[in-house]
Amino acid sequence: MSMKQKSYSTEFKARVAIEAIKGELTVNQITSKYGVHSTQVNRWKQQALEAIKEIFMGKNNCVQKNEQQLIEQLYTQIGQMKVELDFLKKSVWQ
Repeated sequence: MSMKQKSYSTEFKARVAIEAIKGELTVNQITSKYGVHSTQVNRWKQQALEAIKEIFMGKNNCVQKNEQQLIEQLYTQIGQMKVELDFLKKSVWQ
């Protein structure tokens, strides 16, 4: 017999993570209040803290990703044009 894995709503996860971050209750108190395992509470807390870091890095990180994508596209175009140029040089001189 297989056990069905519980799925929780994002609102529930956020509520539990916020309580864990606040630190007003211990992890054991939060687990008994919401009926969630302590490992899960700690995981949601860690995910929330990582998401908060990304929010504040937002624009700078997004700009860097866009610039990196642009650089990769340009290098691809340069490579393609170099191949085409070499091909045309060979066909003209033959």
